[in-house]
Amino acid sequence: MEKNKALLIIDIQNDYFEGGSNRLCGSEEAAIEASRLVKYFRIRNLPVVHVQHISTRAGAKFFLPDTIGAEIYHSVSPKDDEPVVIKYTPNSFFKTDLKSILDSMNIKDLTVCGMMTHLCIDTTVRAAKDLGYNCTVVYDACATKDLKFQEESLEAKDVQLAFLAALYPYLRNLFR
Repeated sequence: MEKNKALLIIDIQNDYFEGGSNRLCGSEEAAIEASRLVKYFRIRNLPVVHVQHISTRAGAKFFLPDTIGAEIYHSVSPKDDEPVVIKYTPNSFFKTDLKSILDSMNIKDLTVCGMMTHLCIDTTVRAAKDLGYNCTVVYDACATKDLKFQEESLEAKDVQLAFLAALYPYLRNLFR
């Protein structure tokens, strides 16, 4: 049922874009698709919930409190009536009021997009499933980055494919 559906936008923040402290591969393209999702949900009067990561850990280099880099990216910026959940870890549910916000709106189905696919998207979707939510990940509205493990390097496209493959049952492109 559409009335029980919400869009969950995770960490589409300035630091992930050109000029930011942690630019991701494909962030601009993902933001364009996320913006289309926002419009789709708003036109249908369906809830849009924003998640904003603020990094308070020692040595953090991005999403620092009270910086432009931590602000939500302009193309998906929240309207006044849309909740913004502040989180401090990859899991958007951990020690936040996200679940209570969703429950207060009787949300059962989450359409998820955002950044980074390999961390915050993956962690949040798995937590949402554990909490009983039906999840759809809009894969082309997600982005990630190159990673290293020991002496091996993985390009962002391979990281993206690996994590999307693991989330395969939940993947969808809403506009194709």
